[in-house]
Amino acid sequence: MAETAQAVDLKSLPEFKNEPWQDFSKPEVRQAMEEALAKVRSEFGREYDLHVDGEWVKSGRTFESRNPSKPSEVIAVMQKATPELAAKAVEDAHAYFAEWRKVPAAERAAMLLKAGDIVRRRKFEFIAWQVFEAGKTWPEADADVCEAIDFCEYYAREALRYDSPPPVPQFPGERDELRYIPLGVGVVIPPWNFPLAIMGGTTTSALVAGNTVVLKPASDTPVNAAKFVEVLLEAGFPARAINFIPGSGGEIGDLLVEHPKTRFISFTGSKEVGLRIVELAAKTQPGQIWIKRVIAEMGGKDAIIVDSECDLDAAVQGVLVSAFGFQGQKCSACSRAIVDESLYDEFLERLKAKTEAIRVGPAEDPDNYMGPVINASARKKILDYIEIGKGEGRLITGGKAIEHETGGYFIEPTIFADVDRSARIFQEEIFGPVLAVTRARDFDHALELANDSEYGLTGSVYTKNREKIERAKDEFHVGNLYFNRKSTGAMVASHPF
Repeated sequence: MAETAQAVDLKSLPEFKNEPWQDFSKPEVRQAMEEALAKVRSEFGREYDLHVDGEWVKSGRTFESRNPSKPSEVIAVMQKATPELAAKAVEDAHAYFAEWRKVPAAERAAMLLKAGDIVRRRKFEFIAWQVFEAGKTWPEADADVCEAIDFCEYYAREALRYDSPPPVPQFPGERDELRYIPLGVGVVIPPWNFPLAIMGGTTTSALVAGNTVVLKPASDTPVNAAKFVEVLLEAGFPARAINFIPGSGGEIGDLLVEHPKTRFISFTGSKEVGLRIVELAAKTQPGQIWIKRVIAEMGGKDAIIVDSECDLDAAVQGVLVSAFGFQGQKCSACSRAIVDESLYDEFLERLKAKTEAIRVGPAEDPDNYMGPVINASARKKILDYIEIGKGEGRLITGGKAIEHETGGYFIEPTIFADVDRSARIFQEEIFGPVLAVTRARDFDHALELANDSEYGLTGSVYTKNREKIERAKDEFHVGNLYFNRKSTGAMVASHPF
């Protein structure tokens, strides 16, 4: 039953603030989390339908979502979209766009704020779904859910802001104005590693702006997306504004991108897939009357510079959490530590000790700092890179899969030292708990090494020297640059990503 959302205006809303994280050391918070885990587990095995043309439908084909901490455990059975249903979703989204675009921005924003309230009310439940389906530990899942709430709050305000743009200079004898208008059908293809935050953010930003959405969730985390679609409908978004079509990217991905009624694509994932989407979208199709737009975020090979003039304890801790938080499965994860030679050996010694103290195991156990990697294919790819690393650097710690009674996809946090800039583990995105450490002669050399990458997503510099900080602002070529803090954890509104 959809809740009624009253129209809002920007002036009536409180100033945006990021959603606070949970303190799981508090007994009452820990108990609430354990109860949510039990509740979610009781729902395992449920079947989820597709959502097309305003209706929940079956395709006659299914696939399973499984727990990466315990792969024998089936989280859910998902209906799998066919090419015919995928095409129908785009066609219907296009047909409904003419109606949805006329809904005032104030009403759309109210729906999105309502969705954020619903997720906030069910926060522990959404955390639990990520623990089981994505293999995120409690704090990592909590941060993801808080970010999703932030996106609801932030994009609602942005929709209202764009609905009232500043006046333009007036030409004599005219009444001139600027209007921002929705585009049409947005195909949203989010990643599995932020199954609520990025999926929710890319979906809601399109919806609240007046576009209709065709959402193809990541096949490893479709339940998180299904639950969020249910929230959007409960919050009052019209059933035909959002289509939900889990399925094989290889089977329906190209079709969604190439469809002549697709207006834009929002993608987060690998460089290879992202570049293919850019290429396909650039080719106009018969019946296509616009140039498609593509928003693509395609990974990283992020570096942290540890300067000679730094707080070494802080730098070690920052590299540790950036490299091994969520098993290194973040596009912002630190996979390269570039360390001044004056403290290189001491840095390695301290980092090795802290890394070997990391506890790895099922994500539902709050005593584990690291959970599993997402699936068997990811584990194999990471272990293959570790074997490559053994020939390119000096293995300091880790380097093996962890055999656990649950059969989960666990890998030891792994560090290679003395890695050359030409090494594959220095240049290629691994997307796992593998860190390459490289020696820098001085700060000039450190900047040179950090910029020796085809990626440019995030980076960090640990130094107390103000002149070096100012230099890095100009010369360290990344989108999000942090000083004396980790390279992960971009905050909505404060850190545009």
